Amino acid sequence: MALHLTKTVVGAASVLVGALFMTGCGAGAAETPSPSSATTSGAASADAPTSVSIESNLGTVEVPVNPARVVALDNTSFETLRDWGITPVAVPKGLLPGTGFEDWLADESILDIGNHREPNLELVSEADPDLIIGGYRFASVQEDLESIAQTIDIAGSDEAAGGYVDSLKTQTVSLGEIFQKQDEAAEVVAALETATADAAAATNGETVFLSVVNGGKIDNGAERIGRILEPLTLTDVFAGKEGDIHGDSGLAPETIAQANPDWMIVLDRDAGAKTEGAQPAKAVIDATEAFAETTFAQKDQIIYLDPQFYTREGIQAYTQAFDQITAAFSA
Repeated sequence: MALHLTKTVVGAASVLVGALFMTGCGAGAAETPSPSSATTSGAASADAPTSVSIESNLGTVEVPVNPARVVALDNTSFETLRDWGITPVAVPKGLLPGTGFEDWLADESILDIGNHREPNLELVSEADPDLIIGGYRFASVQEDLESIAQTIDIAGSDEAAGGYVDSLKTQTVSLGEIFQKQDEAAEVVAALETATADAAAATNGETVFLSVVNGGKIDNGAERIGRILEPLTLTDVFAGKEGDIHGDSGLAPETIAQANPDWMIVLDRDAGAKTEGAQPAKAVIDATEAFAETTFAQKDQIIYLDPQFYTREGIQAYTQAFDQITAAFSA
C-alpha cells in the first residue's frame, strides 16, 4: 500500500496503521496453510513413526518401521513377506517351499544362510540387516542373531494364549505394523477366521488320524499338525500319543487300522522336505493293505494337505487347510 506525501501527517499515520494491521492479518493467514500444501505434507512425513513396539514371544521389542534390509529366517513369515512385495536380503533357501518362491531361489543377491541346523551367521552379518525375523526353527540362535542386528521372534507358538493357530494372527498383525501393511494384515487374518469358523461348523466330533508320511512310512503326525484340531470339533484317535515330529515312532499300519478313524489328514513330509526319490504320500497310503477295510479308506475320507505344508506352516497354509476340511466334510 503506497503512502501519499501530499496528505496530512495525521492522514499518513492513519494509512500506516491500516497497512500494519493488514500486514498482520496476512501473516496470520500464512501460518495456517491448506492441507494440500507442501508445509502440511512435510509435517505429516516428519510425524511418521520410525519405530514401533511389538509384543514378541520374548517380550516387547522396539522395531524399525519399514526396514530396508530384512533377513527372514522364520519360514512361517515367508508367504506374507512375498505377498506384500518385501524381498529379503538373506533367507535359508533350503526352507523355501518348492513352489511359489522361484524368484527368491534364483535371485543371487538374496544370500542363502543355510538351514536351521547349521546356519551361516557370517552371511547373516554380511547381509547387513536392519531387522532379522527369527524364531521358530532358529530360536536356538536367538542370542547370536541379536548380536548382529535387531532380531524379533513373532513366530507362531504352541505356548501362546489361544494356541498356535491363533498366534498366527498375532504374527500377521505384528508384521503389518512393522511394514505399515495394517489393512493387508487385517484381510489375511479375516480369511483365517472365516476358514476356521467354517471348518468348525462342518465338523462334529468325528474321529481322525493325523498322519505324516516320512521316508515312505506312515506315522503319527500329531506333533506336527495336531494344531489343525485346535479350533475344530474332531477327535484324534491317538490323542497326540505315539507321535514324533519327524515321524519315526514306529507306529504300525495295523495299529492305525485297528483304531479305525473316520478320517485321515495327511502331511507329506517327504514332498515338503524335497526328499529325493520319495513316493507321494497318496501312493504310500494307497499301497498300505492294512487300510483296506478302514472307514477312511472305504469312504475315501482322506485329506492331503498341500505338499509344501511342511515348509509353509504359516497363516496362509492353515487357512488353506481349513478350507480343505470344510470342503471335504461338506461334500
